[in-house]
Amino acid sequence: MELKQSHSVRLNDGHLMPTLGFGTYAPDHTPKSKAGEATKVAIDVGFRDIDAAFFYQNEEEVGKAIREKIADGTVKREDIFYTTKLWTTFFRPELVRPALERSLKKLQLDYVDLFIIHNPLAMKSGEELLPRDASGNIIFDTVDLHDTWEALEKCKDAGLTKSIGVSNFNRKLLELILNKPGLKYKPTCNQVECHPYLNQSKLLEFCKSKNIVLVAYSAMASHRDPNCPYLLEEPTLKSIAKKHSRSPGQVALRYQLQRGVVVLAKSFSEKRIKENFQVFDFELTPEDMQAIDGLNRNFRYAKLQFSGWPEIPWGW
Repeated sequence: MELKQSHSVRLNDGHLMPTLGFGTYAPDHTPKSKAGEATKVAIDVGFRDIDAAFFYQNEEEVGKAIREKIADGTVKREDIFYTTKLWTTFFRPELVRPALERSLKKLQLDYVDLFIIHNPLAMKSGEELLPRDASGNIIFDTVDLHDTWEALEKCKDAGLTKSIGVSNFNRKLLELILNKPGLKYKPTCNQVECHPYLNQSKLLEFCKSKNIVLVAYSAMASHRDPNCPYLLEEPTLKSIAKKHSRSPGQVALRYQLQRGVVVLAKSFSEKRIKENFQVFDFELTPEDMQAIDGLNRNFRYAKLQFSGWPEIPWGW
């Protein structure tokens, strides 16, 4: 089953990206083996877009799962669209390619399909994922994003990644890259938190105007703080779900697909993984879409709690 046009979007560099992806992030208390097991289930169910990152620290397990599914004939390598992310301690241009090569070694793959900047704030280079000073504050670094982006462009030219993009960039930061003198490749995508409580409508409109695909993470707010509003208990979503004989989660995913957003679904439950893939055989009405649009409250579930973190440039 090769990537089909109907369930894929064509990126601005010509490559196809599936519109529904499987997220592999897991909290620290989750055994890393779970990510591998869930990835195999996801591929069996039909997911072909696997979203991962160096920061998740489980690429060995995810890569092994992908290779096993290739070996047993379920998929070919070209059927899989694999995304990894450049962590913030590797922003110095001389560290970018070695960081990607490290991921490829863990994965035991020759290339990734998409390599994106994980977020726009550089941290001190080194092996610590979250470098801190004696007071416990994160140690930041000053790196020109133009230089980092050029290093990503070189990774694409070297064939280590087919496409390049960004994550957690606002309009101002996207323009910083788009207006870079001598820009060789535009970002193909911008992966951001996006769900009915944070629908990113302005950023989505801007990205569409620049032929940049918006990719939604936390689409079902699965990593919410217990004190935060529970998206999947939202009465409007539950009512629409009941009307279509679907779950609120399926409605939240379908909402993004109909907006032209690539959406990531994260679950390590076999039942939920199967359910999350069943979003292509029903359609929300214009009234449904309008009602869900009306839920927006610019509420973020992804909150960075690092002390000493600069002002977050994540607004639209």
